Amino acid sequence: MMRHRSCMLKIGVCFFFVLTFFAVNSAYSQGTKSEEFPSRPVTIIVPWPAGTSADLAFRLYAKVGEKYLGQPMVVVNKTGGGGTIALAAIATAKPDGYTVGQSPGAGAQFILPFLEKVPYHPVKDFRQIMQFCILNTGVVVKADSPFKSLKDLIDFARQNPKKLTYGTNAPNSIGNLIMEQVAKKEGVQFTHIPFKGATEYQTALLGGHVHFTAGDFKYTLVDSGEIRILFYLGEKRSDDYPQVPILKELGHDIPCPVFMGIMGPRGIPEEITKKLEKAFTDTMKEPEFLKGMKDLHVTVFYRNSRQFEDYIANTYDKFEKLLREKGLLK
Repeated sequence: MMRHRSCMLKIGVCFFFVLTFFAVNSAYSQGTKSEEFPSRPVTIIVPWPAGTSADLAFRLYAKVGEKYLGQPMVVVNKTGGGGTIALAAIATAKPDGYTVGQSPGAGAQFILPFLEKVPYHPVKDFRQIMQFCILNTGVVVKADSPFKSLKDLIDFARQNPKKLTYGTNAPNSIGNLIMEQVAKKEGVQFTHIPFKGATEYQTALLGGHVHFTAGDFKYTLVDSGEIRILFYLGEKRSDDYPQVPILKELGHDIPCPVFMGIMGPRGIPEEITKKLEKAFTDTMKEPEFLKGMKDLHVTVFYRNSRQFEDYIANTYDKFEKLLREKGLLK
């Protein structure tokens, strides 16, 4: 009889612990599920210093978009490595939606990963959430330059091999790669002169040391009549100077991934991605946001998450082919 009671007592204790375990686990699971995203501030990592166009655009996004996301958005600048340090931080962040960052295009996503070792894969390690703009890059000449079009540049280069000089911010920069592709297709030769940044090559242009520049430029110099835009390198005509053509319209369909978008680490749950995408997309429609982008001379251009994912993957493949043809890949 005693043995029977002892056995029943042990069974009862075990049963109690089993029930307790499942009750606690169930409560924890329900508590986890009930935590709606977002329940705390979201961090946005920007690869460039405070005060740059990209930084100001994302701070504008954070300010205007808080009412759509329902939580504050905090911009954090992680500079260095041509954008690779910030991208590494985004790639290794916890995939819970609380850390996202700028999808910067150009060097950090499509050039540097092929030329040096970076701690991320530009396609496999990120979830693209949406694209919201194009940065206005283009080919610019001094205001009194005799060159009025791409045709003028090509005609001069054809008659004067290697005498037509142009500046960009670095060897194998996006401007350099695009102009080399143009020269190759046209069967002409330009002479590339790399500088340390846009300020230096714009100074060289104004001083008459190069015939044109390919890349970023200051709209204040355009507005003051010191420089003239021949054509844009991006996918869409600028809202500021809609009469200026894009390179594709001139017969050269060369990718120019100079944009700003938002991405997070690969692995963010689909329902959280959709919430982020909707909040950021709704923000784009706000008059305050549109005015701010216009003031920054940034052209609004939208791709949703699926479109942006496809665009990044396709552009990555195109640059791999381009750099391989140049003999830069081992």
